[in-house]
Amino acid sequence: MKIVFFGTPQFAVPTLMRLLEHPNFEVVGVVTQPDKRRGRGNKTLPSAVKQIALEQELPIWQPKRIKKDRETLDCLKATEADAFVVVAYGQILSSEILNMPKLGCINVHGSLLPSYRGAAPIQWSIVNGDRLTGITTMLMDVGMDTGGMLLKAETKIELLDNARDLAVTLSSQGADLLVETLLKLKQNEITPMPQDEEQATYARLIEKSDFAIDWSKDALAIHNQVRGFFPNCAATLEGKKLKIIATVPITEDTINNLPEEYSSLKQQYSELASLTGKPGEIVKNIKNQGAVVQTGSGLLLLKQVQLAGKRAQSGWDFVNGMRLTVGTKIDNG
Repeated sequence: MKIVFFGTPQFAVPTLMRLLEHPNFEVVGVVTQPDKRRGRGNKTLPSAVKQIALEQELPIWQPKRIKKDRETLDCLKATEADAFVVVAYGQILSSEILNMPKLGCINVHGSLLPSYRGAAPIQWSIVNGDRLTGITTMLMDVGMDTGGMLLKAETKIELLDNARDLAVTLSSQGADLLVETLLKLKQNEITPMPQDEEQATYARLIEKSDFAIDWSKDALAIHNQVRGFFPNCAATLEGKKLKIIATVPITEDTINNLPEEYSSLKQQYSELASLTGKPGEIVKNIKNQGAVVQTGSGLLLLKQVQLAGKRAQSGWDFVNGMRLTVGTKIDNG
């Protein structure tokens, strides 16, 4: 099968690699977003997908607006591809493009559709406290993730998973599911299933304001925010930005679901639950763990943080370095 691959970030790389390694597929070209300035040096760098394409010496197209780029459109049509595979590409495809390949355009989406259509399904599933997510392969149409569903695979979301962890899991799962989808499509073994519009939800674009921590919220909500928008959530300490990179919720509903490495927290839970303070106030410092902060309901252990101008550090190193004491107030972001 001749495949043109559309994708941009690291999330798309495992699927591209699986196609390149599989004897039944020939990747005849890659479409990815234009190079962008990235990192501290602000250097213009290629996308993760482009880096793989360069290594494999594949034809590469990087149109700023693919729907308007006649040269790219003509090249894509000339490939006479069996399928276009789309994984986190970052642009909307026109009906002209969707109708080019023989089997259609197949999308690998990071949710169990019709839930979390849109740009950030992995992040919002964590922020909303979901315990289950997955991958859906879909035959694309002109809508935003509205096409007929092909195959699904489920994945549990563990209490301490963050968006990076979950993306790694789902990207590998998506690669496997995509291969299965293409092979079954070729054999006419899949019938696209329409999505139930009444069940549809949307994962909107993430905004900078979503990163601000409000300590009056309950501990689990803040924890989900921190891991969902990893590693960008922030509060304020002594007038400086304090990134909250990893947390552990200490509540009646979560304490027994913590991994074994937090058994000491379980043993101390009765004592911890009796502590009180104002939202954002440190109520206890736990040796080798970090500061425990009072929220609107429940406690939150700061497992990893980063103060403006400094490197990320463990919660315990942060307590020692800043000489934090019980009663210290961390302000909202």
